[in-house]
Amino acid sequence: MSIFRLSHFRLRAGWLLPLLLALPLQASCAQELSAAEIAAVRGDGIDRNTAPGNDFNRYANGGWADRAVIPASKTSVGVFDMLADESDASVLAIMRRATQAADGSPERKIGDFFQAYLNTERIQQRGLAPLQPRLDAIAAINSQKELARYLGQNLRADVDPINNTHVETENLFGLWVSQGLHDHKKYLPYLLQGGLGLPDREYYVSLNPKMIALRVQYQHYIAAMLALANVPHPELAARRVFDLEMKIAKGHATREATSDVLKADNSWRRTEFAKKAPGLDWNTYFAAAGLEAQPVLTIWHPGAVRNSAALAGSVSLETWKEYLIFHAVNQRAGVLPQAFFEQKFAFYSALSGVKEPLPRWKYAVSATNEALGEEVGKLYVQEHFSAAAKEHIRGMVDNLLQAFARRVQTLGWMSPRTKAEALAKIQNTYVGVGYPDQWRDYAGLLVAADDAYGNRERAELFQYQQALAKFGKPVDVREWCMNPQLVNAVNMPLQNAINFPAAYLQSPNFDLHASDATNYGAIGATIGHEISHSFDNSGAMFDARGELRNWWSKADLQHFMQSSKALAAQFSSYRPFPDLAVNGQQTLGENIADLAGLTAAYDAYHASMAQKGQAVTADTEREFFLSYARSFRSKVRDEILRTIIITNEHAPEQYRVQTVRNLDAWYQAFDVQPGQTLYLTPKDRVRIW
Repeated sequence: MSIFRLSHFRLRAGWLLPLLLALPLQASCAQELSAAEIAAVRGDGIDRNTAPGNDFNRYANGGWADRAVIPASKTSVGVFDMLADESDASVLAIMRRATQAADGSPERKIGDFFQAYLNTERIQQRGLAPLQPRLDAIAAINSQKELARYLGQNLRADVDPINNTHVETENLFGLWVSQGLHDHKKYLPYLLQGGLGLPDREYYVSLNPKMIALRVQYQHYIAAMLALANVPHPELAARRVFDLEMKIAKGHATREATSDVLKADNSWRRTEFAKKAPGLDWNTYFAAAGLEAQPVLTIWHPGAVRNSAALAGSVSLETWKEYLIFHAVNQRAGVLPQAFFEQKFAFYSALSGVKEPLPRWKYAVSATNEALGEEVGKLYVQEHFSAAAKEHIRGMVDNLLQAFARRVQTLGWMSPRTKAEALAKIQNTYVGVGYPDQWRDYAGLLVAADDAYGNRERAELFQYQQALAKFGKPVDVREWCMNPQLVNAVNMPLQNAINFPAAYLQSPNFDLHASDATNYGAIGATIGHEISHSFDNSGAMFDARGELRNWWSKADLQHFMQSSKALAAQFSSYRPFPDLAVNGQQTLGENIADLAGLTAAYDAYHASMAQKGQAVTADTEREFFLSYARSFRSKVRDEILRTIIITNEHAPEQYRVQTVRNLDAWYQAFDVQPGQTLYLTPKDRVRIW
């Protein structure tokens, strides 16, 4: 359950990773934003021609938005993009130095991975040679058993449906290893749906003319990639591949259903798969995947697993082989010759609205972060996150936790038993600030300075093997799922833990020298957001140990759900396009977190001022809310905005700013009056916590 901003969407969302890998061959090191543009992102940005009560996002950020220009190589521009650029630039300097580190050192491993990715001349020279063993393995599939073996061998730990809410994989299924929904002491395997090249099932089934046109473009793209891989009659093969993906997509769960953890609570014994999902040789699959010793798996998407297994048994092997070749090259275009890059960028740029690729070093930084994230993070925090900053943030976290505890204790609608459970969750929450307590060990990962393709393959396999190695070991609730150099934050309900990476804790999100109003409005609201995920529509289903258990009384849950409905309806009323509105139910968990987090941050800000003996004034009240609004400052391409609305559990940034309309204090701070667009009568203001 990450905070999610557009930079995070750009870096991690499964379908955009192909765009990241659609690279040019130059190695430019230019900054994406100029110093003046960065200063503007951090600046005032107010549109004084807009009344706060009509559009608070426009009031707080409209002046900046009118002047901001999205770079041709990017999907968006704003606070998070700026912080991501700054983090990337810092990491770039670290990686460049690492290329000169001592042979065999952890730093040199970083440098070699980075250098290999930058060495486009070497990649070009090798051509399809690195890919050939995989193509040969696909060509050798001559039975259902061999198909199952190949699919199992290529299962990877590349999804996370709760923490990172990363649920896309081009492999037929995705694996997540985490503690059990009903056993906090044991790691269990979770199997998720996968196998698509477009972002989501909606892109396959929607009758929207834009989607229909996109599907035609996608088939042309598949054909172009198959031609580069020397597949005979690529146009006909592309039609078969697309038809297979269409069949896979029709069996997929929606994003809304994927966010419902109760629908994911499906335990299948390994010996039951042949009966529950016939068509795939499951014994061979699990043996090839290294899961043959796991007696039980949690099936997040049972319908999709049944459907895809049936397709494995009914669709011809030749079609499956064409499908596997396409996804093999589609997933690896970043380490294949230039022609693959160009085809990939041509298609995904149309999908995203991006006009030109990022500089090569950006992709190299991203790939190295993905492979050696905490090794890089260790060096990043030494330079960019001070002990004083960590101590200050910890103090804010304590204030926010206390604010939540006070709110729980004073809730008139919540029963004593439910309150006791909620307070236990607060008291047992692990909060990681800046970086993990214990760093990952990458000693077993082989990296070669002249083998970008091999490095990618070995890094993926290494991460998968690390995930499998958790089985049988005690659950570590302090394990991080994000790198310190990532601009994001996350609540992990199964671990009852929260992480705030160091790169997120930078100005304007947090500044040691800023006022309490500014810091609590920005980072304080984010801390509150992540804490509140423990009590949103999904988090409320997990107890203090992280186990899936309804700890609410029937009446309490009824009240909570009724309040939640009002918030869902509020967000469903936002319509950025005539043909597309926000899905308030799909975004409900994040909307609850925004509202509860902002409310708790407001309480904590007042408490902090009282602790210091400082007065809260009308000016500081306005600064608190403006700081909150600025933290969402963003301008995004329409193509990406559509994709966010369709596929993501977070509402677009401009609507998250409008959460303020549910707080009485905002009305007083900005003299919001009846008749203004955002005005809600006191009884219509949503109050959950």
